[in-house]
Amino acid sequence: MLELPEAAVISCQLQELIGGKRILNVTAGKTPHKFAWFFGDPEGYHALLAGKTVEEARAYGGHVELKIGDCRLSFNDGVNLRYLAPGEERPKRHQLLLEFEDFSALAATVQMYGGLYAFREGENDSFYYLVSREKPSPLCEGFDEGYFLSLCGCEDYEKLSAKAFLATGQRIPGLGNGVLQDILFRAGLSPRQRMGALGTEELSRLFDSLKVTLAGMALAGGRDTERDIFGCKGGYRCLMSKNTYGNPCPVCGERIVKETYLGGSVYYCPNCQPIKKGE
Repeated sequence: MLELPEAAVISCQLQELIGGKRILNVTAGKTPHKFAWFFGDPEGYHALLAGKTVEEARAYGGHVELKIGDCRLSFNDGVNLRYLAPGEERPKRHQLLLEFEDFSALAATVQMYGGLYAFREGENDSFYYLVSREKPSPLCEGFDEGYFLSLCGCEDYEKLSAKAFLATGQRIPGLGNGVLQDILFRAGLSPRQRMGALGTEELSRLFDSLKVTLAGMALAGGRDTERDIFGCKGGYRCLMSKNTYGNPCPVCGERIVKETYLGGSVYYCPNCQPIKKGE
């Protein structure tokens, strides 16, 4: 899934590889997918984008966005992007294919669900899209400890679990269930930890872990559970993930456990991540 580190990595790759290229042809919706979401009619994507140049690729939270003239093309959630060199065979199945004048291409396929939104600038009024552009990214200096602590003033903060606080409500766009596992492990907090029971020291530790972990993931080319536009896995080795479930904890040696919680799987060490009770 596209989360904050992968969006940052992929947007940089796209800027380098397709920035400045003119779009020759656009094929949208070739392979039907029930949970591939388009902005309006995908049959209109060719008329909207063909003949225009990719000016910039940027990441906003978990969104990868291309600036194409007066239009935008935004990808999110479970959209997999693959760059195809000039002459490289096109995939038989895809939800979106951009072909450029130099005969290179960008193919987008949806794994479980995902958005492939092409629209004129200013047309997309989706809450999730707008908030991802408005709020500072943890990868930027503007996301400092003061800003992080201001998020603690949200509604029902006292009752929220650590997972719910970090990965729901769009408090931190792009921070999802995937990246939060290592953030909480490094902070020594259970996914079920009630935020209201945390003191100043624990909150400071959580902030530090959030900043350091996400930066490390992005610098390493994303997580080893995800792939970039060449189909290569990221270089960041996740400590808590489907790949390490059942393994000894890298700190204490206790077995890493897996539970279903708040609509997704959580991986943690019960010894290193105990639940702190309220005072």
